[in-house]
Amino acid sequence: MYYSAGNYEAFATPEKPEGIDDKYAYIVGSGLAGLSAACYLIRDAQMPGDHITVFESLPVAGGSCDGIYDATRGYIMRGGREMDNHFEVMWDLFRSIPSIQNPGETIFSEYYKLNKHDPNFSLCRVTEKQGQDAHTDKKYGMNPKATQELLHLFMATDEELADKTIDDVFDDDFYKTNFWVYWQTMFAFEKWHSAIEMKRYMQRYIHHIDGLPDLSALRFTRYNQYDSMIRPMVKYITDAGAKVLYDTNVTNVVCEVTRSRKAARRIEYTQGGEAKSIDLTDNDLVFVTNGSQGDCTAYGDQTHAPVVSIKNGEGPSVELWRRIAAQSPDFGHPEKFFKDIEETSWESWTVDTSNKEVLDAIEAICHRDPLSGKIVTGGIVTARDSSWLLSWTINRQGQFPDQPSDHCLIWVYGLNCWHDNGDFVKKPMAQCTGEELCEEWLYHIGIPQDRIKQLASEACNTTAAMMPYVTSFFEPRRDGDRPKVVPDGSVNLAFVGQYAETPRDTVFTTEYSIRTGMEAVYTLCNVDRGVPEVWGSVFDVRDLLTATVKLADGKKLTEMDLPLKDRLALRELLKKVQGTEVEKLLKACGAL
Repeated sequence: MYYSAGNYEAFATPEKPEGIDDKYAYIVGSGLAGLSAACYLIRDAQMPGDHITVFESLPVAGGSCDGIYDATRGYIMRGGREMDNHFEVMWDLFRSIPSIQNPGETIFSEYYKLNKHDPNFSLCRVTEKQGQDAHTDKKYGMNPKATQELLHLFMATDEELADKTIDDVFDDDFYKTNFWVYWQTMFAFEKWHSAIEMKRYMQRYIHHIDGLPDLSALRFTRYNQYDSMIRPMVKYITDAGAKVLYDTNVTNVVCEVTRSRKAARRIEYTQGGEAKSIDLTDNDLVFVTNGSQGDCTAYGDQTHAPVVSIKNGEGPSVELWRRIAAQSPDFGHPEKFFKDIEETSWESWTVDTSNKEVLDAIEAICHRDPLSGKIVTGGIVTARDSSWLLSWTINRQGQFPDQPSDHCLIWVYGLNCWHDNGDFVKKPMAQCTGEELCEEWLYHIGIPQDRIKQLASEACNTTAAMMPYVTSFFEPRRDGDRPKVVPDGSVNLAFVGQYAETPRDTVFTTEYSIRTGMEAVYTLCNVDRGVPEVWGSVFDVRDLLTATVKLADGKKLTEMDLPLKDRLALRELLKKVQGTEVEKLLKACGAL
C-alpha cells in the first residue's frame, strides 16, 4: 500500500490482484469503516461479492452513523457528520456508490450539487443570555500568550505530546478565547483529552481556520447520515452478493502470533444465542472494527432519562478488542481509551416540533426559516453561558425522507453531563427526561420561562441518547495504543475504524473511518493504486500565512503585537522581499 498525491491515480482502475478469486473476507462491524472495506473489496480489489461476509451485532447497519424513527420513542439522531472538501478518500469512494434518493446520481454527485446550490454558513455561531445576544463575529480573541501556546502545540512532535492532555499545554489565557469555544464545541474536545489529537486537528484543518467561526468550511448531506450514506453502501455491497449477518456478535478473533508473523485463525461469534465459529486460512481476510464510540448507548424518551447500566470498560466492542489485544502488544491497548465513562461521554437529544412559537424563536436566532428545506443553522449554535455547554443544530429539513413537512427536527448535545445542574432544570443532564432536556434547550433559545414546561410537554417530543464512549478515542495516548491498520507481520488481519492508527488523519470523522477501510483492503489484497494522502495544507505556506492572519483577527504582520526584537527583524525582512513574488504572496494571504 502506498500514498498518492494529485489526481493522476484518482480515476485509475487497478489491475485485478493476483489470487483474489480464491480469497474470502470477514468484516466485523457494519459501521462506516466496515462497509467501506466491503465497498473497496468489491470495487478495487475486485473480490467476488459473495465471498464477503459482514457481522453486525445490532439489527441494523451503520454503527454510529445512525438515524431512525422508533415508533415507541420518536425520531432519534445520536449525532451528525460534517464533511470537508478535502476528504480525499471519502469522495474517492462515494463517486462510485449510487444514490438511493436520486437514481442516476452517485452519493458524491448528489452531495456536490446540493452544497453548490445551497452552500453552508452560519449566521449565528454563539448565543448568550437566552438567545438575546446572538452573533458570529469571526473574532478569535487570542492574546500573545494564548497564541504562543497554540503555536507550541502545532509544532510539537507526537513523542513530546505522548500521554499529555490538552490541559498540559494550555492555561486560562487560552480557555477564555473565542477560539476554544468554537473548537471545543465543534469537535467535542475536553481539557482532559489528548494533546496529540488536538494537534492533529490543528494541522489537518489549518486551511479552514477562516471558516471555523461561521462554519462555512462545512458541508452536509441532504438527509440524516443513515439514509444519505449507510443505506446506499449496504445496497451497493448486497447487490454485489455480499452478506450482512445482523444480530450476530463476534466475541473473539483467535490469532496465531509468532515473532515475525501474525495470522487470524478462527472467528468466534454468537448468533441467536448459539455459539459458532469459523476456521480461517491465510486466504481468509479479517477486518475488525476494534471498539465503537456508540457502544452501550442508553436511550431515553419524553418521560424517561437514559439509564447507563455499565461500569467503566464494559461493552461488546471493548471486550472483543480486549480479547484480541491480549494476543499481541501490536494489537493495541484498549484500556487507554475505555477507563472512565465520565471522561468519554456526552448526551444528545432530538427535539421534534411543529409549534410556531418554537419555530419563530429558532428563526429569530438563526435568521432562516427552519422549514425551508435549505441550510438552517449551518452547524451548531453554542449557548456559551450554558452550564451544560449546550449546542444545537438544525440541518436541512426534513432530515428523514418520510418526515412530516411541517415538522422540524433539532439535534442538541451537551458536554457537561454528570455533575452540573442546568440553568433552568436544576439537576444534571444525565438525570433528565426528554421533557426536561427540551426545557433546558427552550430556555437557551429565549422561550419565556412561563411557557417552557407546557411547550416541552405538549408541543415537542424529545428522545435522548447517552453515549458513554462517544469521545473515548480522544483519551490521552502514545504510539502503539491504537493498532496499525495492518499490524507489522500480519498476513490476513486488519483493524478499521476510529481506534485503528493511520498517520496524520483525525479520528471522529467520516474520512478517518473510510480511510482505514481503504488502507486495510489495499494492503491485504495488494491493490496497485495509490491511497490519496491526507490533504497537505499543513505544508502549504499560503494556508499557514492565511491562518496566521485569521488567528490574529485580521491583523497584518506589521500590526501584530510582537516583541521589539521580532518587530525589527520583520522590518528588515519586509525590506528584502519588497518588489518580489514573496511580497505578492504575503499580500494575497492578507499578511500585508
